[in-house]
Amino acid sequence: MSTRFVRGWTVVEFAIAVTLGLIVTLLASGLLLSAGSSYRNHDEYVGLNDGGRHALDILARSIRQGAYVNWDGKAAPIELDDAAPAPVAGLDARSISRGSADISGLLPAVAHGSDVLAFRFSGSGVGGNGDGSNLNCAGFGVAAPDAPDARGWSIFYVADDGAGETELRCKYRGAAGWGADAIVRGVDSFQVLYGLDTDVPADGVPNTYLNASGIDAMDAALALTGATADERLRDFRRKTFWKRVCSVRVALLLHGEGSTRADAGAAQYDLFGPAYSDAHGDDEGVRIVEASLPASQRARARRVVGMTVALRNRSG
Repeated sequence: MSTRFVRGWTVVEFAIAVTLGLIVTLLASGLLLSAGSSYRNHDEYVGLNDGGRHALDILARSIRQGAYVNWDGKAAPIELDDAAPAPVAGLDARSISRGSADISGLLPAVAHGSDVLAFRFSGSGVGGNGDGSNLNCAGFGVAAPDAPDARGWSIFYVADDGAGETELRCKYRGAAGWGADAIVRGVDSFQVLYGLDTDVPADGVPNTYLNASGIDAMDAALALTGATADERLRDFRRKTFWKRVCSVRVALLLHGEGSTRADAGAAQYDLFGPAYSDAHGDDEGVRIVEASLPASQRARARRVVGMTVALRNRSG
């Protein structure tokens, strides 16, 4: 009688095989999830870099455009009038309304005390949009002005988009009135410092950097002359320290849309560097501590972008 052997897995072998299979499956799933999370996080940073470059490009062109003098006209340029308003203006920790004139229509600040930055400049040509050679921050042409207050505007401020997201906007005066367009979404903070030339005579080199409140405080201490309010206004426009601004330093803290980071709440962002934040604790928004943000926002990708740009200014 022959002996027959039955070949197969024992219960122990089967249990070991199932366990090893589950381990391999879990490891593969973990790697897949990790790769997906890394991809989403990388994609968020790519978007932040692109948005930051776009915003800085528009800001840089507008800053360099400030105090542009058109020498091609038959009459003397408006900018040569000492009583013309300064080409640059700003507000600390404020926002403004979309349809109000220039930087009026003040509103409470959004996005951690974000600032307002404004430039006025002369255009070229006639008609509502001029000859198209000089453009405002929204890309619309600006005509040559016939009075100092008729110059073009490029104004930057942060506002809520109505859906709970903050965005940097460009406000401008068009042929049909005042309007504003979004430049970049996801703004945690927009901060501005002004390089002030305090030398007499001015040499065009900034001696110190101040925020808008600092320059306004210096203006408030000016001794003005004039028997009437109009005469004192003209004297103020001649003496204002805003006409001694020869460079502008801007910084933006941008955030992504989703929670893609693993180190949530561990970062601190100093928009102008730790030294400035330590020395100017009263300048709201220059330091953002992630742990102080709402828990739902702490794991977002974030990026600080900034630059310093020289401002063409005949007083500096």
